[in-house]
Amino acid sequence: MNDAGNGNGEWLTPAERRQQQLERLQISCNRAYKNVPFYRNRFQAADLSPQDIGSLEDVRRLPFTERRHFGEHYPYGLFAVPLRDIVRIHTAPGIGGSLTVSGYTARDLKMWKEMVARALKAAGVSADDILQIVLHPGLANWGRDYKDGAEALQASVIPLNALHLSKQILVLRDYKTSVLITTPSSAVQIQELLFAADINPNELSLKTLILVGEPASRELRRGIEEHLHVTTWQHYGLSEVPGPAVAYECEGHEGLHVSEDHFLVEVLDPKTHEPVPEGESGELVLTSLTIQAFPLIRFRTGDRVRVLAEGCPCGRTLRRMEWLPDRVDELLVIQGVKIQKDQVAVRVAQTLGFSPKKLSVHLVRQGGYSALEVQLGMEEDLFSDEIKELERLVRKTAFELRQEFGVPVEVRLLEGPSVEGHP
Repeated sequence: MNDAGNGNGEWLTPAERRQQQLERLQISCNRAYKNVPFYRNRFQAADLSPQDIGSLEDVRRLPFTERRHFGEHYPYGLFAVPLRDIVRIHTAPGIGGSLTVSGYTARDLKMWKEMVARALKAAGVSADDILQIVLHPGLANWGRDYKDGAEALQASVIPLNALHLSKQILVLRDYKTSVLITTPSSAVQIQELLFAADINPNELSLKTLILVGEPASRELRRGIEEHLHVTTWQHYGLSEVPGPAVAYECEGHEGLHVSEDHFLVEVLDPKTHEPVPEGESGELVLTSLTIQAFPLIRFRTGDRVRVLAEGCPCGRTLRRMEWLPDRVDELLVIQGVKIQKDQVAVRVAQTLGFSPKKLSVHLVRQGGYSALEVQLGMEEDLFSDEIKELERLVRKTAFELRQEFGVPVEVRLLEGPSVEGHP
């Protein structure tokens, strides 16, 4: 059933693809219906059973799965296998103050390793490479998946670690890293730190830069390539699915091939929930086809994409999509970590001991660098004659938010009415 490792899933004819997807969709729906009360109840509310799924189009009769459902069924309510069959449990920041918990069976781990290896192989990664993983703590789960996928190709791996970015640059140079996996924001920071340290990119062995976590514009990629003398590749993934490389670039660098042998793709109008016309953008909705432990049916990703209908010169028959920067929801995506503004407000209130009347939460970008910015208006509860005390509160709030979300954070105190009263 799993042909990701030998690459057959990339080259099926359209008829073979549809048949494969239908068979896997029926198996996945049966598993979810039999083992997950949440899905069984939703099937029944829609007056459906798995036997009613006779075509790929029938999936549209099923209700959506949304991020809030993960919190409502925390921690194990969406698992489709007994806990004794779970060999790895992943945790990601959820919404509304809860966590997102997902799990793998041994077969899931094998499948994901093969899928990541396939994506890395498409970027030219081989046993001759030294691959370094530099991701923020919020994407630590992905670090393990990329390590496993790279090791499956017999590449030498420098795993994700807690070294400061300045130390990562020394590793990059001294260990002769040839492939780097990081976010676009971190790539820009690395580029700036290299030049600040007077390290010429010609001193590096780096040739391949795989960008994950957030979409990167052509302009940003072109700038990184020119400064670091590398070729960039984009991977798309979701911490809720759970894992990276759901879609990946081939050597054509024109859109990302979606792993359709593992996911059924819909691109829908976020308001009407109807399929968008070919070539138009919409919300990416994914249904897992091969995941055992944590099946997802019609998961609304919030990501805006556009499907590229024409065939790819590389010969792969997996459909391609363009990953667009704007989302259809209000989540902030920083260094690949999804953050809800209300979550930030709750954490700030916990740190300060009261709920600020004037609080504003933003995603800020400077060049390719992105960070979470929290603006606090001066008010009586914050007022202090001691500048040092105010500075301590700002530092503490920034520290707690960094600990919570694992992303860069800037906290600013503002006077006057310039700060909004709602996150």
